[in-house]
Amino acid sequence: MISSGRYHLLLESGGRPVQHGWWGREEIARDKFRRWVGEYGSMPGARIILTDDKNGDVLAAWPDPR
Repeated sequence: MISSGRYHLLLESGGRPVQHGWWGREEIARDKFRRWVGEYGSMPGARIILTDDKNGDVLAAWPDPR
């Protein structure tokens, strides 16, 4: 798998990957995360996860698992 950035955004539906992307800047990746929630959040079984691939941290998730 080839990535072009540190921040990985993944859209899943029903536990299966639907779309993903990588960005080199966290602020851009977070903006994309917010946009994806608006665009795809109503998709049945949608889950959107933003991770920092450098250290493996989950930076944001929708719906929020807490």
